[in-house]
Amino acid sequence: MHALLGDDPCLAALKPLLIARTEGNPFFLEESVRTLVEMGVLVGVPGAYRLARPLEGLQVPATVHAVLAARIDRLPPEEKRLLQTAAVIGTDVPFALLRAIAALPEAALHHGLAHLQAAEFLYETRLFPEPEYTFKHALTHEVAYGSLLLERRRGLHTRLVEALEVFAGGQVAEQVERLAHHALRGEVWAKAVTYCQQAGARAFDRAAFREALAAFDQALQALTPLPEHSDTGARAIDLRLAVDLPLNQLGEYGRRLALLGEAEVLARALDDRARLGQVLARMAQVRWITGDHDGALAAGRQALDLAAVLGDSALQVEASLYLGQAYYAIGDFARATELLRWSMEVADRASGTPMTTLRIRPRVWLTWILSALGAFTEGRRHGEEALRLAPLEGRGATPIVVHGSLGLLSLAQGDLEPASRMLEQGLALCRASGNRNWLQVIVAGLGYAAALQGRLVEGRALLEEGISESLRTGGRLGNAYRLAWLSDVWRLAGRGEEAWQHARQAHCHRGLGMLYAMTGQREQACTALSTAIEMYQSMDMTFWLPQTEVALAQVEGG
Repeated sequence: MHALLGDDPCLAALKPLLIARTEGNPFFLEESVRTLVEMGVLVGVPGAYRLARPLEGLQVPATVHAVLAARIDRLPPEEKRLLQTAAVIGTDVPFALLRAIAALPEAALHHGLAHLQAAEFLYETRLFPEPEYTFKHALTHEVAYGSLLLERRRGLHTRLVEALEVFAGGQVAEQVERLAHHALRGEVWAKAVTYCQQAGARAFDRAAFREALAAFDQALQALTPLPEHSDTGARAIDLRLAVDLPLNQLGEYGRRLALLGEAEVLARALDDRARLGQVLARMAQVRWITGDHDGALAAGRQALDLAAVLGDSALQVEASLYLGQAYYAIGDFARATELLRWSMEVADRASGTPMTTLRIRPRVWLTWILSALGAFTEGRRHGEEALRLAPLEGRGATPIVVHGSLGLLSLAQGDLEPASRMLEQGLALCRASGNRNWLQVIVAGLGYAAALQGRLVEGRALLEEGISESLRTGGRLGNAYRLAWLSDVWRLAGRGEEAWQHARQAHCHRGLGMLYAMTGQREQACTALSTAIEMYQSMDMTFWLPQTEVALAQVEGG
């Protein structure tokens, strides 16, 4: 307070009044003192002020917001308009943009900026190559922006969109977030749809799934005021398909089903078979994830039929991928493998970088399914090829699914250290991006690997997190594995009753055999363990084979 006001005896009564009103907030104090200077109550310079008139009847505004609003109102009209115009640009104000939308002569613009800097509303942060200014405080920007009439605010945002487009030239893609922001607030709806959709795609590519969802949702909302015609209807479908992408990564399956249902109605009304095929393919995926296997098979078959009629390679790849996943879910591994291999071959024959994602995804699922079948060599080959292709594709979700699948393959084969390493990398990516689609799978796999390495408490906690996550999202992907793994962890911990509860839900020959042995049911134990040994031998699963052989020998010798 001394450094701000000074120590003139006449200020003795003012200081406690200001401290009480501002509660000692430094910014509030500074703005209150500037208000008193502008009102002529104080004269002098900072650190050496004195009262110019008595305090009786003096009203100090009760909030910093009120102080700022009063200071802005006291500005000359042209300078007030300039400050408001700057506020529309943002907290950081490039001079070139301000000049483009302020509609002021050069001399008046420079004079106004000099005054606003002297009054400490703005300060200069850069001189070259173009000057740039920043608001003294975020609240100053907020109050200045809020003081604008709605119609003028919309007009300035519209002019900003036009100015940004001109300045961006051929680099509009680098400015889509700013363009989307100003197009929405300027109610330039057609441009808002375009730029919000592009901003969403950029966010999705860097695995910022919440940000992508927000941008796509804004694009969908901006579409509503536009006139209804076939182009608008087609765009409404495309936007719902765009929103579906981050929803899938975030595990919001209920909303996915609702939006895809709306998209299907729109596509059928437009008789747009290409878009209908895309919608049905995605519907097959989400129904498979949520356990509606009949619905997944029906939608997947329809999508694949449409793809064949249309000769659409990308849709053929996607539809056969999701249909293969649905067959995997019902235990028809042969049909699932056939569809996924065909999907991979179609993707490999197609040219162009947009097919890179579609080349990766069938390989990822072949890795998963072949590991379940014990064909580890072929499964690993597909997984490593997917890992090689992943950097070319660049989408944030791809490294997650590749690391997850390779980790689960290593876990199934009993290679615990590489499994843990791959799964830890996948889990870190899940947590960093907010991906909840694969989180439930990867965290459970990592938990089982930890338990098999002797870290039972850590392993059980991770497995239970995976199961809780699947219950929260409604996803059924890998539920049987998770329950079987948790059963085995309880068995390893010597908790037979808890192990039985989980084993009854997910039948595992080795797990059941060990439980039969624990409860003295020798004949059943020998049968289950012998079956497990035959499977381990045929699949070269060397981690569990010797353990199970020892367990069988103990049961038979007991």
